[in-house]
Amino acid sequence: MSVDETGTERGDAGADEPGWDVDPDDESGAAVVAAVGRQIKAWREAAGLRAGEFGATIGYGEDQIYKVEGGRRIPRPELLDRADEVLGAGGKIAAMKQDVAEVRYPKKIRDLAKLEGRAVELSAYGNHNIHGLLQTEAYMGALLATRRPAYSQEELQRMVDARMARHSVFAREPAPELSFVQEEVTLRRPIGGTMVMREQLEHLLELGQLRNVEIQVMPTRCGDHPGTGGRIQVLKFADGSAVGRTDNEFAGRPVSDPKQLRILELRYGIIRARALSPRESLAFIEQVLGET
Repeated sequence: MSVDETGTERGDAGADEPGWDVDPDDESGAAVVAAVGRQIKAWREAAGLRAGEFGATIGYGEDQIYKVEGGRRIPRPELLDRADEVLGAGGKIAAMKQDVAEVRYPKKIRDLAKLEGRAVELSAYGNHNIHGLLQTEAYMGALLATRRPAYSQEELQRMVDARMARHSVFAREPAPELSFVQEEVTLRRPIGGTMVMREQLEHLLELGQLRNVEIQVMPTRCGDHPGTGGRIQVLKFADGSAVGRTDNEFAGRPVSDPKQLRILELRYGIIRARALSPRESLAFIEQVLGET
């Protein structure tokens, strides 16, 4: 048994799983995967190899090679590297990893990551779980594992990888202003068990030290605030535009209308004002960590 780059254990049967299923509703992503598949097929045929021979050489089954070449499976980076070497492509196939890197993640998460990547300000209130940008890999894996119907191990790893990719927002220059308000319960619900939660709380304390990040806690005792309807998130961009979203209004869809955004900003402003200050919040998180 081996371990691939995502940390997933793979036995012999794993060699027949060189990628991820293509989302049929993701037209742009499907087009990229189809183009990559055609390139691999062209190089394979130019090398005079049958699909079965090629698959055996790089460690994958014939059926899976046909799926990748037919644009029905998203190839993993290691498949592209092996194909490049075996087919003597001189780096041309391996270079396609950059094209595949984005579409390997679900479209909904890619779209969110693009918005977060453009934002100069992000404000987010979470009442049920810790915000995705604040989650550790272990926490998000444990959280996603609670979903029903359950994700397959393949799907679960794909979702975790996608969320982790969003964390690149913390490395951006110039750094965006990030503001989070978390309900106390999100710090106390033992997602993944004690060790996972301890790591998660320690991670919050580290992020809270960043100059462009403010994390606040809404104590459970504070019941009089406008966040009882669910999550709120507002992203502002350099051109003055913005987009927001909330669970209980606008059908849960992103909105950019100024009147609707004003409602979300008003609610978030009140929530932020009634939460503990950033300094008090970090002390509170330290307290919860000591109790965990």
